[in-house]
Amino acid sequence: MKNDLKERRADRGESQADLAAAVDVTRQTINAIERERYDPSLELAFALAEHFDCAIEDIFEPE
Repeated sequence: MKNDLKERRADRGESQADLAAAVDVTRQTINAIERERYDPSLELAFALAEHFDCAIEDIFEPE
């Protein structure tokens, strides 16, 4: 699934570790999502959208 997580995170000046801590996952999980090697659970997608104050569809788009 395509996403712009890396760009959103960079715009806020957050590291992968910062974002991981904010949504209670590992840095490796954030890295895998950014590299489009892992699709997050619905729960994690909601947490990421809440963190960035947007809708899930603003971050993720199906291929």
